[in-house]
Amino acid sequence: MEIRDTLSSSLKEIETREGKRLYMFVCGPTVQDDPHMGHARTYIFYDVLARYLRYRGIRLFYLMNITDIEDHIITKMKETGRSWEDITATYSSRFFDVMEKLKIRSVNYYAFATDFIEEIISQIKRLMKKGYAYETSDGVYYRARKFKEYGRLSKQNLDQLMAGARVEVNEEKEDPLDFALWKKKKEREPSWQSPWGEGRPGWHIEDTAITESIFGPNYDIHGGAKDLIFPHHESEIAQMEAISRKRPMVKYWIHTGHLNVDDIKMSKSLKNFVTVEEALKNYWPEAIRIMMLSMKYNAPVNFEEKAAADAQGTAERIAILQHRVDDSPELKTERAVEAVMKIFAPLESDMNTPETMREIVSFVKDSLAKKGLTIQEKGEIRYVLSEVEKVLGIVHTPPLPERSLNVLLELRNELRKKGDFTSADRIRESLNSRGIKIEDTAEGSYLWW
Repeated sequence: MEIRDTLSSSLKEIETREGKRLYMFVCGPTVQDDPHMGHARTYIFYDVLARYLRYRGIRLFYLMNITDIEDHIITKMKETGRSWEDITATYSSRFFDVMEKLKIRSVNYYAFATDFIEEIISQIKRLMKKGYAYETSDGVYYRARKFKEYGRLSKQNLDQLMAGARVEVNEEKEDPLDFALWKKKKEREPSWQSPWGEGRPGWHIEDTAITESIFGPNYDIHGGAKDLIFPHHESEIAQMEAISRKRPMVKYWIHTGHLNVDDIKMSKSLKNFVTVEEALKNYWPEAIRIMMLSMKYNAPVNFEEKAAADAQGTAERIAILQHRVDDSPELKTERAVEAVMKIFAPLESDMNTPETMREIVSFVKDSLAKKGLTIQEKGEIRYVLSEVEKVLGIVHTPPLPERSLNVLLELRNELRKKGDFTSADRIRESLNSRGIKIEDTAEGSYLWW
């Protein structure tokens, strides 16, 4: 299996550790607002990557951080008058709730930054001892120019970084590119004790402290959105490799493309900010997953009504097929296994989920076109859909309808037999208004939602 590595700009074969193990870290959210569709775009991909690696028999440990102390959280405190504990507890809970709704369940461990203050302080001490960090009146900073390869992940030299960097004005900093490792306490800000006085960690040092304490100085996969390449991931490399003198810090850097809304990058300032909860009011979780997986992971995804509606339609057709074969046990035949292999084959080549989705759409279309499915065919289809769900999480399984709904369905069937299609259509419309659909086929009618 090959994956594109951002650092080398090339496809690299994924090699496991002893015992078929892999360690993967993905940058999690800063919990100061509701999860948005950009989060969905990123975390759905890494969920599928994790599912597929495990499906192939790899023993993957998937770690994600939760940034629960950071400048945006401080700003939220000042704007609302709420404590940082209240803000982060509220929005981390909402994040976990949304992850569950989107069927993102592959993360082994969520690491909250504030649980690793001792490890953060330890890293800063070691960086100071090696001459990579220095103290000022307002904090501790990393000497970016001392790390000679700073910029290699983002493919920029120091002069380019200087020209494009958004840097804080601070006369005590030795260089505008230097970034904060520790920020000394300001009035009404949360703080922790350190050798440099009360304060809080910088953003970049949180992640390397977490990964070093759990994985060690080197691990396999680091993921996140493309907008984290600089300065966040660039700074992580500088910190960890300066401390350990071991390189590479990570074997495979994988980055997802950003989310556009109607062809414009999503932004609160542009008022095109879409939360996941808002999207879930109109679309199934499976439809959101299908939409995100229909575009290459490292390309931008455009969230627009047509794309979402198309994805919903695909999700519904998969659900219809699932309903048609629900009464048969899974049957793993040579033909069914070949169908699964054909669907998943594109994932071996840089996680080509768009091609995999095309294979699934073709399989579903051909299966729905068949009249009078045999018991064997139903069992084979159930097996294929079960395997698809394990890796992609796109098979919608509605709850069984209540007895009262079955009575309505039976009544509608009787009305249709008598030719009273007007009354039958009224029942369909009434159920449809409640999100309950009726699918009429040659083999009978089905209720699903």
